[in-house]
Amino acid sequence: MDTNADKPTFATIDEYISLFPAEVQQTLQTLRGVILDAAPEAVEKISYQMPTFAQQGNLVHFAAYKNHIGFYPGASGVAAFKEELSGYKGAKGSVQFPIGQPLPYELISRIVKFRVADNAKRGENKGRKKK
Repeated sequence: MDTNADKPTFATIDEYISLFPAEVQQTLQTLRGVILDAAPEAVEKISYQMPTFAQQGNLVHFAAYKNHIGFYPGASGVAAFKEELSGYKGAKGSVQFPIGQPLPYELISRIVKFRVADNAKRGENKGRKKK
């Protein structure tokens, strides 16, 4: 039995965002813009059925839920901004921003820029191994 049969699937971030109420769509579009401003070379895609931004590997994902916007900058992104994210629920690689409250866009921008640099550094390190 396919447990994912009732879940909508989508091919683009626009399709994903269109599934939500207007107020949430506006927040998601703003979040998308903040991410693209911070990582203008990032490629948009859907990964894990979530809007994803990639540049030398995945940078960040986001997703909307009933009560929060999930932001997924990976473990390194959460760890680097642990103090500033301490007021939000989260886990090793994720943060939950409550729906109905303003998102910390400036902080999100800094996290995305950190992830761009982090991925670039990882890419350089991979290139140096095994000669």
